[in-house]
Formats: sequence, structure tokens, C-alpha cells
Amino acid sequence: MEQKEENIKRWRLMLGGGEADGTGYSLEDDLQGMDAALTALYDYDGKGAFDYKSDNDRRGGSQQSSPNVSRWLGDIRKYFPHSVVQVMQNDALKHPELKEKFLFEPEILEQAEADVHLVANLMQLGKLIPSKTKDTARRVVQKVVDELMAKLEQKTISALKGALDKSARNYRPKHNEINWDATIRLNLKHYLPEYKTIIPERRVGYGRKSKKSLKDIIMCIDQSGSMGTSIVYSGIFGAVMSSIPSVKTRMVVFDTAVADLTEDLKDPVDLLFGVQMGGGTDINLALKYCQEQISKPEDTILVLITDLYEGGNEKQMIKRTEEMVSAGVQFICLLALNDDGSPMYDAKIAGIYAGMGIPVFACTPDQFPDLMSAAIKKEDLKQWAGNQNIVMK
Repeated sequence: MEQKEENIKRWRLMLGGGEADGTGYSLEDDLQGMDAALTALYDYDGKGAFDYKSDNDRRGGSQQSSPNVSRWLGDIRKYFPHSVVQVMQNDALKHPELKEKFLFEPEILEQAEADVHLVANLMQLGKLIPSKTKDTARRVVQKVVDELMAKLEQKTISALKGALDKSARNYRPKHNEINWDATIRLNLKHYLPEYKTIIPERRVGYGRKSKKSLKDIIMCIDQSGSMGTSIVYSGIFGAVMSSIPSVKTRMVVFDTAVADLTEDLKDPVDLLFGVQMGGGTDINLALKYCQEQISKPEDTILVLITDLYEGGNEKQMIKRTEEMVSAGVQFICLLALNDDGSPMYDAKIAGIYAGMGIPVFACTPDQFPDLMSAAIKKEDLKQWAGNQNIVMK
């Protein structure tokens, strides 16, 4: 009976009451508050004021119907779990009137749930953010950057350093270069019990230290409006990779122009504020710039993050890509770098790229460190994607 009643409550919340309600169930206490918060957002048509009465308004019998975004933000955090709050807030940002209040009024922005979607919206507005809100906006971006760095930094560094160490191993070492621990482990199968020793058929040496980078990584990122959350994650990963001495990381963003933000990698917040989202897309121009930066193709990984909708010279873009692949560049095309699901993309160009042997797929932030590790070790990335249950395009 309790389960049946629980199910009725859920249906009542989903149906929204009024004429749509077929349950005949009356909500009380917190459920009434949840219903009011859901109704205010999902019945809002954007044509009038955001009509939301908080718990106190209802209990006091207030007839006030003025915009109440600040109270609504407080109540959804009270009634719903963090994951649901993020979804509701992101849905609210799809209404231009609410988006303006979120991002232009510092006291409301201060109360908003800081996540990648909110940062993407702040980036999209860019220079339009009023001066009174800029300090608050920077604190929001800093909070999200700090949280993502705490979550992703160590995993990324560990994955990449492990891959770099392996790629730098020396299997013909001099006596003073032998890594005895690694050599013994590799040759355990050659243990001779009668002599109580191991025959070191293969010797492993320490990687030779060099002031030069072992790998050059170029992150080439489409900064059109649909790529907002991908840019946030790309900025974080670019900053982390730039801290690894054996990797030379370059960060390039583009629309119809190209901007090299490599110097900003030391401060991800400055980097994200340096992005100017929106406008058209010229992938060919961006690839031309990246191609000019490549000095050692066989040790270069180029990660192009875009939906492949080219507004520039498509034939030249494909030719330029072919040239880099033929020269030995590891070319990876990510249609998205986020948790938002399958993106819209140009299927024709994706098919052409796949025909060149270029891996084309969407990638989550959790998968990205392992992807880069596999790329550094020059593993078969199509097989890697299959092992990750990633659908190749």
C-alpha cells in the first residue's frame, strides 16, 4: 500500500495538477513545495513574470506574484538532490528572461548552482556581462574550475605520465642505465630453479631524460555556442597537461578566426574568460594554424573538438587533414567532450574522417585521460573506443 501511494505521489508531481492531474491526490508539506517549484519552471512560457511563491508566501497567504528567482533557487536546493538541481537550473537558463536574471544580477548568480553549464552560459555572454556582475561571475568560474581540477587532475597526470614513461623506455640500456626492478619483473618467466636466478633476456632501461618534450599535444576547439561545456572541460585538461614537463601542450580555439590561448593555460579561469563563444565556424582556418605549429608530426597528437559543421572551405579542410595524417600526426576528432550525451554533428564529414582512419566519437571527461594515454602509447584507438563501449561515427 505504501509503495502504491508513493507511486501516486510521483505521478501527481509529474502531471502537475490542475486539469492534467488524474490522481485526485492532494500534496502536503515538502511535496507541495516541490510541486510549486516544478510548476513555476515547467509551466513558465517566458511571456510574463516568473510567478513563483515560496513556502513562506504560501503559508502567509501572500498574493505576491512578482518575479522570485532568488527564492526559487533556494527552494530547489532545499527540495531536490544536487543532480536534479543542476537539470532544473540548466532548463531555466533556456528561457532568455530567466537567463538574464541569473547572469546579470549578482545576488541571483551568487545563489545559483555553480556547474559547467552555468560557466558555459557565462562564457557565451562574454563581454556583455555587466561590470557589477563580473566579480561574482569570476568566483563562480573559479569554483567550478577548482572542483573539476580536484576531480580530474590526478587521474590525468597519472595516466599520461604512465604512458610517457612506457613510451620512453629504453630496451637496449647500458649497464648503468638498467632499471633492475622492471627488468626482473619482465623476465620472471625465465627463472631457473636449479640456479635460483633469472635470465634477463630483455633488459629495461630508464627513459633517457631530455629537455625536449616527448609528445606535442594540440587541443583545437570549436568555440561555437553548442560547444560550451566541451570548452570548459578542454580548458581544464589543457591546463593539467601543460603542467607535465614531458608534454608540450597548445590550446587553440576558433570560430571564423583563430585564437591561441596557450599562454593562458597556467590559469584556467583566465583561459575560460578569454574564450569568445558564438559566431561562425572555420575549421579549415584553425587546422591551417595548427599545421603551421607542428614541427615533429610523428610525435604530435592533434585533438580536434568540433561538431564538424564547416562554414569555411570544406575541400581544403579535408585536404589539410589528409596532409597531417599522411605526415604521421595522430589526429583525433571529438564531437563533444562532456557528459551531455550524443551531440548533433555533420555525419558526412564524420564519415570522410573515419575513412581516413581518424577516430571520430564523443568522449566523457572521465574517459579523456585514458584516451590520451592510449594515444601517447600509439594504441589502436578504435579498439580502445570499443573496449570503452564508445560508438564510433
